[in-house]
Amino acid sequence: MERLFQLKEHGTTVKQEVIAGVTTFLTMAYIIFVNPSILSMTGMDKGALITVTCLASAIGTGITALWVNAPLAMAPGMGLNAFFTFTLVLGNGATWQQALGVVFISGIIFLALTFSGLREKIIDAIPSELRLAVGAGIGLFIAFIGMQGMGLIISNPATIVGLGKFNISVVLGLVGFAIMGLLEMRDVKGGILIGIVITTVLGIVFGAVDLPTSVVSMPPSIAPIALKLDIIGAIQPIFLGSIFSFMFVDLFDSLGTIMACAHEAEMIDEKGKIKNVSKILEADAMATVIGSLLGTSTTTTFVESASGIAVGGRTGLTALTTAFLFVVSLFFSPIIGIVPAFATAPALILVGVYMFKNLLDINFHKIEVAIPCFLIIIMMPLTYSISIGIAFGFVSYILVSLFNGKIKDIKPIMWAIGFFSIIELMFK
Repeated sequence: MERLFQLKEHGTTVKQEVIAGVTTFLTMAYIIFVNPSILSMTGMDKGALITVTCLASAIGTGITALWVNAPLAMAPGMGLNAFFTFTLVLGNGATWQQALGVVFISGIIFLALTFSGLREKIIDAIPSELRLAVGAGIGLFIAFIGMQGMGLIISNPATIVGLGKFNISVVLGLVGFAIMGLLEMRDVKGGILIGIVITTVLGIVFGAVDLPTSVVSMPPSIAPIALKLDIIGAIQPIFLGSIFSFMFVDLFDSLGTIMACAHEAEMIDEKGKIKNVSKILEADAMATVIGSLLGTSTTTTFVESASGIAVGGRTGLTALTTAFLFVVSLFFSPIIGIVPAFATAPALILVGVYMFKNLLDINFHKIEVAIPCFLIIIMMPLTYSISIGIAFGFVSYILVSLFNGKIKDIKPIMWAIGFFSIIELMFK
């Protein structure tokens, strides 16, 4: 362990790293329930999705552990799975096979950009306020999806949306959200996971959920979705904007997580730069490509890694522990499979709350900032599309800058991004 992870050099021990890895797993294990719940709406096999979610998380986190030696965990990203389901498949009419092809292509491009050094130029070209607005908009979008999932918000012919009836599913969903919120307020590790479990148990008690026929079993086969991606079908003009959106969100989601965790994990060098940041992003891109081949949406670095870092995680042994626990989870699919939508929906709302906090760092007093950021945030839930929200925000940013006489502030890459954004809107 010492030779592989340099524990003494990082001032840590095997015990401390294992505890950190368990902590990280508990705070992000909800993805095992939520990701299959969201992606199965496209027609993908839910059992296979449970297995693939665990495998993609274990492989991505394992790559980070052994190749980068960083205490960062990876899994199919929240928001990105919603984009996959509600924008690409249910919104644009793509097959889930084509959607997997889009994820694969975006991962390959992300990997090429990382190796070529263009990644830094893209980061510099996009104003920080727009990046923050994307995170906040995705938070609002997935919270809206969560409210629909539990039946709290329903369609209404007169007003488009309306309040649902308070049946058993809605009531239990709200109870679950309250439990998660209280646990998170008290800094209970794994509060979201505990809330999902309690809500599911309450569903069993009140007859809304059937008991599993077994507790442990061999993992469901991944054959129904593995290697079923349609790369050729994904190479169409209508998907250009979606490919960019996947890549963009994954890039800045990962960067935001890395920057948030770097100082706490002592990953900053003497020049103030993040150690191995390129390798971490390369691992992220590789995990996305592998995940698409297995059959899941974009894999990204999870901000929940901060929970393990907070209790002492400093090396890849933390990540390796988390990866091992995802492998163990493969054998509990009967329990995972009975978790209802009203138990996972509150998790979407709470994750949306966390992501929406990005608004605090956006200066809405400047109208040239407020207009594009507001359009990004509001258009995502209203159009049921992350990519449309991004496109409206980026195009409006360029137009506002032009009208404001600040054409020199628009970097060449931003013009290219604006062009792809217009294509995205034209093909809707």
